[in-house]
Amino acid sequence: MEMNLPVMYPGRLGWRQSSGSGNEGLPESIIAAACARSGQRVLHVDSRNYYGGNWASFSFSGLLSWIKENRQKTDLSDECEDWRKLILEDEEAIPLSSKDKTIQHVEDFCFGDQDSAEGVEEAGALPKLPVFGAPAVLGESPGPEKESPAAEGIPLASQESPAAEGVSPRSEKENPAVESPGEEPQSPEAEQALGSDAARAAAGDGAGAAPGSGAAPSAAAGDSSLQPAKTEAAPSENAAQEPKKITYSQIVREGRRFNIDLVSKLLYSRGLLIDLLIKSNVSRYAEFKNATRVLAFRQGKVEQVPCSRADVFNSRQLTMVEKRMLMKFLTFCLDYEQHPEEYQAYESSTFAQFLQTRKLTPSLQHFILHSIAMVSETESSTLEGLQATKKFLQCLGRYGNTPFLFPLYGQGEIPQCFCRLCAVFGGIYCLRHAVRCLVLDRASGRCKAIVDHFGQRISANYFIVEDSYLSESTCTNVCYRQISRAVLITDQSVLNTDSEQQVSVLTVPPLEPGTAAVRVIELCSSTMTCMKDTYLVHLTCPSAKTAREDLEPVVQKLFNLNTEKETENEELEKPRVLWAVYFNMRDSSGVEKSSYSGLPTNVYVCSGPDSALGNDCAVKQAETIFREMFPAEEFCPPPPNPEDIIYDEDEIEPEESGLNNSPETKPETSAEENSSEGGAAVTKEE
Repeated sequence: MEMNLPVMYPGRLGWRQSSGSGNEGLPESIIAAACARSGQRVLHVDSRNYYGGNWASFSFSGLLSWIKENRQKTDLSDECEDWRKLILEDEEAIPLSSKDKTIQHVEDFCFGDQDSAEGVEEAGALPKLPVFGAPAVLGESPGPEKESPAAEGIPLASQESPAAEGVSPRSEKENPAVESPGEEPQSPEAEQALGSDAARAAAGDGAGAAPGSGAAPSAAAGDSSLQPAKTEAAPSENAAQEPKKITYSQIVREGRRFNIDLVSKLLYSRGLLIDLLIKSNVSRYAEFKNATRVLAFRQGKVEQVPCSRADVFNSRQLTMVEKRMLMKFLTFCLDYEQHPEEYQAYESSTFAQFLQTRKLTPSLQHFILHSIAMVSETESSTLEGLQATKKFLQCLGRYGNTPFLFPLYGQGEIPQCFCRLCAVFGGIYCLRHAVRCLVLDRASGRCKAIVDHFGQRISANYFIVEDSYLSESTCTNVCYRQISRAVLITDQSVLNTDSEQQVSVLTVPPLEPGTAAVRVIELCSSTMTCMKDTYLVHLTCPSAKTAREDLEPVVQKLFNLNTEKETENEELEKPRVLWAVYFNMRDSSGVEKSSYSGLPTNVYVCSGPDSALGNDCAVKQAETIFREMFPAEEFCPPPPNPEDIIYDEDEIEPEESGLNNSPETKPETSAEENSSEGGAAVTKEE
């Protein structure tokens, strides 16, 4: 059997856990959306049973299954190589890897009583049924109604019109009815319910359903400042100051309240990804929460860093002289290119050395280096530091008092949003569909097809492959970096304030010479990534050793790792870690295509996540690959507005024949339907 397509993705899919995760990472999902939007036919296949790969988000039970899977490291292919018989005499096969080697040194720890969780069932979990081995083909994804009201977030429709109703994709993370790795398929009753929900979603927004998505009514912020999520009740004024005791059994029971990202990033409010979300109108599929504070770790204590002009002058940490020094330096950084005489003599110096020449106090140097520029103390040049500082300052004030946004339900939502756009324009997604090899035409030197695990040949003009799918022989000359990651569930914030709903970013300077700074992102329950009265903490740094060896010293500085009975008095003030996982992730960013051996010119390789805070690398890579394939096409243009679509008379007549309402009743009926179906009409006032 042979199929023909212009664009083929034997790479991993973009996913979500409540809708799950596989390995269509962010670059692949953006390219898929751009190709489908430009009229290309797109097929996206993945050997896994979830979307997103290393960009994925998991519920707690899903993450436990992912941990178990990566510890076993089983070969995904136990079949013989009969597919080689399908290769013709004038063709050559390039085998693909059947093992994912991007995750290593996975270690998880529970600091509570695990025995108490025996027999505890996850709330909302469906009864398990026998497993059927048929592959899943996703043209639309299950997405039942959320258990809780839609969270109020920041819409990205435009900078000038902040008030707009957003449409949030549904996911198993929100109200789990999608199987996570290791879980069983859903019951027929659940499938029927999901089908009716998908139909309602399609009727509500007119865009169709994409993998793991649906339409839901969602209130949006009325101004550009952050509004707290409605799903979380405000803490009582009479509530005790001590954190509530959270047990492991509670975490297991509320596991679907967690949306745990494998990669920890934030979105710069004027970064490439935000610009692309707005330009392509993909932002309507997600909602965002403003990061509320930037923190610093200095002299063994965590303190808040003043970012905006108002923060600087309201700060009690800085003297009046320091405030003037800081404002003068930040003003210089905004247009440093206009004053080359100020920094040219220090271009060969590090940014830290340059700061020492600017008559800044040690505390100001620390804030600028680690919390504003967020660059390396020993490796970043003066120009790199100035560029990073300028980027930080330019992003202030667009959506809040910090430069960063975080997507509700986790970073895994972003690839999912682009996957939905691809599906709306005809893209096809297949999970549990392994690819054995690329088929190379010897005469032209181009890749002409792939062979899947069913023995099908699927032909295409272009092939986009995620780096982890390539075999060792293809990657012989590639030198990879590694990222050390840790995810913690804690009982309180690293810096307690009057508000419990804080999204914080903290950079911990190197604790010893030769080690890397560690980036810490702390998420509260209103981000829809953890259960109430807990915090989800992500730690990231470039790897020197195993993830645990790299990150545990920082964890010990900031948190209490003892069990409740072993906690000493001096540890009581620190947040207590309830559960933790450490792992190393491959960083394939920055690898040139020429480093891969024997790849045809029409095969493009996408990298996994990098260690940077933002997503610029993924967006640049996606746009570069798209323009190489289709130089005459626009990259991710906005889809047409529904009111601009011209329908044929044959399509309109059936609707008209079914409408018997009088003109007076039509507006009311339409409004009721829009409300019940979750559609949102956005009016842009001049």
